[in-house]
Amino acid sequence: MADFKYQKMFPKGEDKTKYRLLTKEFVSTIEVEGRKILKVDPKGLELLAKEAIADVSFFLRSEHLQGLSNILKDPESSDNDRFVADTMLRNQCVSAEGELPTCQDTGTAIVIAKKGEGVWTGADDAEALSKGIWQTYKDKNLRYSQVVATNMFDEKNSGDNLPAQIDIFAEKGNEYEFLFLTKGGGSANKTFLYQETKSLLNEESFEKFVRQKIKDFGTSACPPYHIAIVIGGQVDTNLKTVKLASAKYLDNLPTQGNEGGVAFRDLEWEAKIKKYTEEYGVGAQFGGKAFAHDIRVIRLSRHAASCAVGFGVSCSADRNIKAKITADGIFLEELEKHPEKYLPETAIEMTPAVEINIDRPMAEVLKELSKYPVKTRLSLTGTLIVARDIAHAQIKKLLDSGKPMPEYFKNHPIYYAGPAKTPKGMASGSFGPTTAGRMDSYVDLFMQHGGSLLMVAKGNRTAQVREACKKHKGFYLGSIGGPAAILAKESIKSVEVVDFEELGMEAVRKITVVNFPAFIICDDKGNDFFLEYSSSGH
Repeated sequence: MADFKYQKMFPKGEDKTKYRLLTKEFVSTIEVEGRKILKVDPKGLELLAKEAIADVSFFLRSEHLQGLSNILKDPESSDNDRFVADTMLRNQCVSAEGELPTCQDTGTAIVIAKKGEGVWTGADDAEALSKGIWQTYKDKNLRYSQVVATNMFDEKNSGDNLPAQIDIFAEKGNEYEFLFLTKGGGSANKTFLYQETKSLLNEESFEKFVRQKIKDFGTSACPPYHIAIVIGGQVDTNLKTVKLASAKYLDNLPTQGNEGGVAFRDLEWEAKIKKYTEEYGVGAQFGGKAFAHDIRVIRLSRHAASCAVGFGVSCSADRNIKAKITADGIFLEELEKHPEKYLPETAIEMTPAVEINIDRPMAEVLKELSKYPVKTRLSLTGTLIVARDIAHAQIKKLLDSGKPMPEYFKNHPIYYAGPAKTPKGMASGSFGPTTAGRMDSYVDLFMQHGGSLLMVAKGNRTAQVREACKKHKGFYLGSIGGPAAILAKESIKSVEVVDFEELGMEAVRKITVVNFPAFIICDDKGNDFFLEYSSSGH
């Protein structure tokens, strides 16, 4: 029998993160039985969580912004790649002013912490962290997206974006380390787990598998993505590793395995898969090569009878921030407060968008759109009706009971979205598009009743939407997923609730827009921009 040898699965590498000191308060040290103990007042945890969630809602990491800048400089980038990257950079400049968050989906608050066994708080740490999170969602112009179940089928908005997901792990030592994330529904929904076998573990099979599964991401989670792929591990370990890898938290892992089962990054496959994403063709949402900023591939040990493979993304709202508490104080990762430095010196040159006045009879608007091919870039001016999941369900109930389709659904394009809170003195809070696919099942029925003939949202649709558009001569337009702040500041001029006010963020609204960017995705002839890129190909 071999001698016992312990291998830490996720060894800690050098932390090169640049931190800023929040405060030296709330931290002290004492000595117990010859050991130095770090005492942390729970108010320090509240402060840290409050500041972390605030920063990550309005600022991004420099490397993410540099990735967008690189798209603008790449001669192989498509016009649409450059348009998306430029819009996202300008969006971040608006967000960095501190009023309009990067994305209207301000996410589920997540805290993953490693608490040294020599750290004493004398409190329920999750409660203190939750209070800080609660404070930021209350004070800032963020959105409450958490719904709580009152029984198996009935839900209500929690009204404060709690509960948060808080996971605290024990570690050796007397420091406290944190990763804070605010995970939007769009990117969280693009987490996939596949239960494979040993037969996957050869170059040919793995390449075919990865190329196919990348297509399942689509664009509804707002590329360019940070993509993480994890092979091996138990299911819970695999998916936790996917989340951490997509946040760059595991970048310091070794780059080759050993007999002890250490987790490691495979840099060769990261480069190969990055190339696959460029060849995919979807690009930064509307055609091109910039589907992903980067790839992380992590290999774990596995049970001989199992081979879990996890895929996940961090989206254009790459909201991750590290923090730590040591004897020297409470520290928070420095995010980029001056994103304007990444903007191009001169405006990007592009073919002008087709201007569409949507304040005309719907038949006229549809007739004009019919002149243009899919992928055409548009600029919309006029009135949109905002409605998403719960509002669609409510309208279906009306139709099912024999009542007519509301006139506003017939007379105006339908924008799938749900806003963040509105800052004082502004017409709108951050107000970007939500994932279109969640409304697919309603489209044919609504079009039969004269509604939803022109839809605006983000991401790809299923065949039933393509067929409904052809059958009823409708259109689906894709708006850029991600830049919610700049839409609120520059494009949305007025917002009013017109129905289902009791639904809060999900209420039906009427908004007036100018120069609202969109692309033709599904047209009235049965064409679909995403069709050639789908995993099924039909």
